[in-house]
Amino acid sequence: MHAFALVIFGGTAFVWIILGLRIAYGALKLPWIKDSSPITGTDVPRISLLFAARDEEEKLSGALATLARLDYPELEIIGVDDRSEDATGRILDEFAALHPRFRAIHVAELPAGWLGKPHALQQAYEASSGEWLLFTDADVRFKTDVLRRAMTMAIERKLDHLTLFGDVEMVGFWETVVMTFFGMAFHMATAPSEVINPKSGTYVGVGAFQLMKRSAYEAAGTHRRLAMEVVDDMKLGKIVKQAGFRSAVAVAQDFVVVRWHSGARNLINGVTKNFFAGSGFSVARVAISIFGLLLMNVLPFAGLIFGHDWVRICSAICVLVVLCFHAGVDIVMRVSPLYCFTVPIGAVIFGYMLLRSTVYTLKQGGIIWRGTFYPLEALKRGAV
Repeated sequence: MHAFALVIFGGTAFVWIILGLRIAYGALKLPWIKDSSPITGTDVPRISLLFAARDEEEKLSGALATLARLDYPELEIIGVDDRSEDATGRILDEFAALHPRFRAIHVAELPAGWLGKPHALQQAYEASSGEWLLFTDADVRFKTDVLRRAMTMAIERKLDHLTLFGDVEMVGFWETVVMTFFGMAFHMATAPSEVINPKSGTYVGVGAFQLMKRSAYEAAGTHRRLAMEVVDDMKLGKIVKQAGFRSAVAVAQDFVVVRWHSGARNLINGVTKNFFAGSGFSVARVAISIFGLLLMNVLPFAGLIFGHDWVRICSAICVLVVLCFHAGVDIVMRVSPLYCFTVPIGAVIFGYMLLRSTVYTLKQGGIIWRGTFYPLEALKRGAV
């Protein structure tokens, strides 16, 4: 029994040392938008900023106010009202009346074979004229010069696709616990520093900010490739990378800000449609993921408290690495690094979120997204 425990804890320590430290070191090498000087002059590539909005009246006005202040000279903004039942459409029309470079498009019906958001973004693209496209969300707030800085980075690094890690506003203890663990888990799962390596299969797409060449987007298949893809933002990064284009991730912090979900309960409810989809609708993959979460983030703390000899030593190594990793994420996300001590709590909640998403999706036979039901079989066929 002791030998078995030693193998488990020793193996976990080995993974944290080799994989965890490698990804953590890679994260330190990610470029920061603040270090890129804003591109100067008026002779700059034209950008079309595109977003979809459905029942976003609560957050939309604040986001639009920051879009109005963007100082990029060659910019058009296209917002798509995707069958909203609140004041979203009116807010977009009023904004368009006051700002000549903004256009509002209204979608009244959703065609068969499409999810709402990919369809709305496809409509925005078809109405756009920019050499570069910036896909974002209707609740994202930008600093005035973020487009100038992002374009400098894209040109200097010869990128076709650039996605940014922005700030997520967090209020209260539980919301911060969930979001900081999510940040750490996302880095472990995606290895963002590897995205720029053309030989690596890694990819990242963050819905708040994806800047890409129009030619790359079209060659990758546009959102028609993602018509029934739930995690369309991540998969947009995937199809661009698979098409052979140069993709990269950078850190934006407060240059790009979003209030994702208000409160831990809303956060848990809000990802119900996403997590099982992110696992490829595979129950086996979900089971492995939950087992891995507990093994890597909960068991070492138990081993440190209750283990003996080499089991305790291996556990201590695991705990030290994971605490440092989480603390680094906390600092980037601009919360107290003391949240690193919530790792096991975050892991349990995260595992619950993944399990809940799986159970709900299977029980419903699909997902409900913004009031529309999408059958599971159709989603599986449309997954990229």
